[in-house]
Amino acid sequence: MTDAKPTHLRRTIARAKRRRANAALPRAATLPDRLADAVAARVGSWRFILVQSGLLVAWITANALVGPGGWDPYPFILLNLVLSFQAAYTAPIIMMSQNRQNGLDRDRSVADYQVNLRAEAEITLLHEKIDLLREQQLTEITDLLRRALDRIEALEAARGTSS
Repeated sequence: MTDAKPTHLRRTIARAKRRRANAALPRAATLPDRLADAVAARVGSWRFILVQSGLLVAWITANALVGPGGWDPYPFILLNLVLSFQAAYTAPIIMMSQNRQNGLDRDRSVADYQVNLRAEAEITLLHEKIDLLREQQLTEITDLLRRALDRIEALEAARGTSS
């Protein structure tokens, strides 16, 4: 029942095994990776938004109370510069963290795909085994029926000669 010609599933499993054997072990997170993740975790939190909002309100209020003689009078050009500077550095750092996370997710999805392939291979193998067992049972039942028919014919022949 087993084919000498490899099936699509067997070829796919063989390719996945070769890729896995050739793939390097997942690298540990470097210091820049950990820093990017930490910055993204802090900046992407409600605590950061609340603290930054509080600082902005304090900055604007303090400058408005002091008036034109304040360190950053209206239209708050220094505040705009500080926020632009923060955004210019924060956005790429967050993107580095997201790119690293995408890589990890991609590796996990490849691993899940390989597990699914193995499960499919096992299920296919079980189907082949069940089909083989059915074929053997059918052969046995057919042999039993032939023997029973041969006995019936022999009994009828013996009855026909004795009558």
